[in-house]
Amino acid sequence: MKKVITYGTFDLIHHGHINILKRAKENGDYLIVGLSTDEFNAIKGKAAYHSYEERKLILEAIKYVDEVIPESNWGQKVSDITNNKVDLFVMGSDWEGKFDELMDYCEVIYLPRTEGISTTKIKTDLFNRK
Repeated sequence: MKKVITYGTFDLIHHGHINILKRAKENGDYLIVGLSTDEFNAIKGKAAYHSYEERKLILEAIKYVDEVIPESNWGQKVSDITNNKVDLFVMGSDWEGKFDELMDYCEVIYLPRTEGISTTKIKTDLFNRK
């Protein structure tokens, strides 16, 4: 069985999220999602609308996702890959080259982002709808 892992905050789920999860799953048999905890998001300077538990519940309902694990710091990816016997690490192309050091532990690919959509765009569009 080929295991795939990806990471993110996955707040305000939209079709771009679904696309990357679908494409990640198409590259293997079992998809693990490392979901940023609320505390880790605070360290990154990100504010999620939904709590970690709510985002986890949403992700677990998506048919492409087999398992959700907490991401609590930048440095845990190597241990996640080795402890879960991951074969493939997947991220969006906006992270191109940022995780190449993981190639020592598994295959790494960057998938193209879905054009015209992001959580930031949704938040901006909603804020500007006065």
